Amino acid sequence: MDKPALPIYLVVHFSYGDVTFPLQGRSYWTVGRSQDNDLVIRDNCISRNHAILQATEEDTFLLIDLGSRNGTFVNGRRVSVPIAIQDQDKITFGKTEAQFYSDQNGTPSGLLRNPAEWDTQTNVLHERRLITVLVADMRNFTGMAQQVEEELLSMLIGNWFRQAGHILREAGSWVDKYIGDAVMAIWFHGYNEATPAEIIQILHAVNRLQAMTAKLNQKYELPFPLRIGTGINTGYAMVGNTGSGDHPDYTAIGDTVNAAFRLESATKQAHFDLAMSEKTFSYLQDLPQWSATVQQHTIELKGYTNPITIYGLPFATLGTLLDHTSLEDTTPASEGP
Repeated sequence: MDKPALPIYLVVHFSYGDVTFPLQGRSYWTVGRSQDNDLVIRDNCISRNHAILQATEEDTFLLIDLGSRNGTFVNGRRVSVPIAIQDQDKITFGKTEAQFYSDQNGTPSGLLRNPAEWDTQTNVLHERRLITVLVADMRNFTGMAQQVEEELLSMLIGNWFRQAGHILREAGSWVDKYIGDAVMAIWFHGYNEATPAEIIQILHAVNRLQAMTAKLNQKYELPFPLRIGTGINTGYAMVGNTGSGDHPDYTAIGDTVNAAFRLESATKQAHFDLAMSEKTFSYLQDLPQWSATVQQHTIELKGYTNPITIYGLPFATLGTLLDHTSLEDTTPASEGP
């Protein structure tokens, strides 16, 4: 029986032969020497967490170097910022060579990493869930890229992506998407409601992202401080497992996700560091300090007919509020027997 075609794949040239690594059924794949990567390369020139291959909604693929020691190269040129890769581009991770294919015509020769992963239909979204979406974006990264050497820029963005992923995993989420100079993360709630404690946990993750970014400013000599803006939205979305095997990959689509990106963009217009939707803030409005401090702003969001109300604050205020909020504050009082 003929094997089904692999429309998009990476062929990695190992010393013992070529290995075909399918790129479908997920939104991103990690590459590195560590065993917890999707594509594990046992090469002393490969960093533990070396690079990311990211599928975009525009049907293109981005290659993101994670500040690796020996670099990632496309057609002989070192990757310093996320770069779109094309059919038959030659990629080098450290000293390991690979080639990217986007081909509808068939399967290349070589060993399949896990045939069960690429012949499984994985694109069916099957459940409506209440989620919170966080989008964190580097401010004025284009301006930074124009003023910083490529090697330094690669180290900076790679370090930021790597640490952001660690912070979000510890907060009970994961990075659902790496998008150029931004990350998107998702938290799942109960089927009907979120809790104040869950929203506070997400805000702690935002606070840690900000603190981590501030430390990077101290580590690297930059022309201006690296800053982030964040948008948070809570609502229903269609979610499903678009992965399989040992790598389940839950993702979400719908207006709840789109609005989170719009909220992050709105932070610039409203002069906030953090913008929350009305639904997200509704879980905090019974906490007196939060309701008295968080600023309300009516704004027009791109793609929305009517102005909406957003709730925002600067990072300094967020840190102060979190310092004075305990888990007991977010737990409803017991009604008794």
